[in-house]
Amino acid sequence: MEYVAKRCGVKFDPPSIVLVYEDGKTKKMRQRIMPVRNFSKFSDCSLAAERLKSNARHSAYLQGVSLQQLERLHGVLRDRLRGHTLEQSLAELRPDPDQDLNKLSDEELARRKAHMDVLFERNRKRKDDPDFVYDLEVEFPEADDRGTCSWDESEDGF
Repeated sequence: MEYVAKRCGVKFDPPSIVLVYEDGKTKKMRQRIMPVRNFSKFSDCSLAAERLKSNARHSAYLQGVSLQQLERLHGVLRDRLRGHTLEQSLAELRPDPDQDLNKLSDEELARRKAHMDVLFERNRKRKDDPDFVYDLEVEFPEADDRGTCSWDESEDGF
């Protein structure tokens, strides 16, 4: 059977992943609630996501859901078990533009890069897209308050 995932979310009581999908045979929208078992505030989200995706009962339904999305949903569940609110969990998922990525661990850096790749692919314009423009020219407004940088000044006068 063919199942097309439309939306994915979490349910806190009991801890579950909720999938809204379209049944390929009947073309009806359905909902599947997949309980997250043996999960605590110390659990590894990536391992739990892999376990859920490879589960024989749920694997056919989760074909269209990325592993990164399942990891994020498990992260929201884990944060809830740690006492965080939903808003706090979602705020942690948003990248901080001022954060120094050089200070992150290798695992956290890989996770951030994977998230950036997903965002890039989502926003990418392809030749087949209806709003694709081949030679797009954009004029940026000139800011009068631009400061000079020490790199702009050369000792040689160039």
